[in-house]
Amino acid sequence: MKTYDIVSIDGDGIGPEVCQAAIRVLRQACGEKRLNISPYPGGARHYQRSGQVLPEETYQACRQSDAILHGAAGMPGIVYPDGTEVGNDLHLQLRFKLDLFANVRPIRLYRGVRSTLADWQPGQIDYVIVRENTEGLYASRGAGTNLRGEVVTDTLVMTRKGVERVARFSFELARRRKGAPRDGKRRVTVCDKANILRSYAFFRAVCDEVAREFDDVEIDYAYADAITVHMLKRPDFYDVIVAENMFGDIISDLGAGTVGGLGIAPSGELGLDHGLFQGAHGSAPDIAGQDRASPLATILSAAMMLRWLGDRHADEALVQDAARIETAVETVLAQGMVVPADQGGSARCSEVTEAVCRLLG
Repeated sequence: MKTYDIVSIDGDGIGPEVCQAAIRVLRQACGEKRLNISPYPGGARHYQRSGQVLPEETYQACRQSDAILHGAAGMPGIVYPDGTEVGNDLHLQLRFKLDLFANVRPIRLYRGVRSTLADWQPGQIDYVIVRENTEGLYASRGAGTNLRGEVVTDTLVMTRKGVERVARFSFELARRRKGAPRDGKRRVTVCDKANILRSYAFFRAVCDEVAREFDDVEIDYAYADAITVHMLKRPDFYDVIVAENMFGDIISDLGAGTVGGLGIAPSGELGLDHGLFQGAHGSAPDIAGQDRASPLATILSAAMMLRWLGDRHADEALVQDAARIETAVETVLAQGMVVPADQGGSARCSEVTEAVCRLLG
């Protein structure tokens, strides 16, 4: 039986609580011997103590690992001299150094969760946002220009290679899915501003080229401003949405807001050889250390990690374990007996984790 080396980085704020909760669930689902989970330091607090947000030992461990599980990073007031937050640099550095080019954000309405959109039911909202993760406007982080405090510029960067590979990733993902809830069609929606900027027209054109390789997947287009309306009025139309870095960042939070919020929103940052998994939420320092955080986003991210590893290594047992975790989470939500605070209840992080583990046997 193959074993896997997993690096865990607790991070800041509620990060340690939710990361450890996910690790407990992983061990319950997979047993003690399948996953070799090793903790490593990193994050804003570590920077405050050592001057390093991503220590070299942590980076090397991540580079050699099979996957990375991260809690959360960032603390108010811990910033670089240019005013940008330190904590985000943990996964941003890993993103660029490990070439994690596809940020995958599932948007799914689970049983037991009431959508903020009136009358939408579980099964009707089930799509994935794929955000290009290494280019776009965020590629300018740390490289923009501030001219004497009067003129500031950040450059939006796109390359043919970058757009082509995230487009192909999105079409291949759509090919593996069951299609949009509305009509069952496998569909990739290209989110851009091709009507205004040449960079986004380029993004769309390259997506069009890739689409010709996938005659079984429909291509669709939406401007970034318009899609924010469509995601609210017809979320069942979507199957896979692919977007530039910043647009993908924005619309994935909007999507999460329609299915219960960031506390139940998992994410994976994937490359050809590496994967980093974390909840889509932040570090929530106001409730850190109080056992009040919901661990579900991180637990679902851990399930994503198992599914990704299982697919990569043809390990069906891991894929089944991922499905068991997802089913356990949905059952906990559907039963309504252990409801985390972000879903309108009062259950503690430890209580939610225990409930999920209990269902895993």
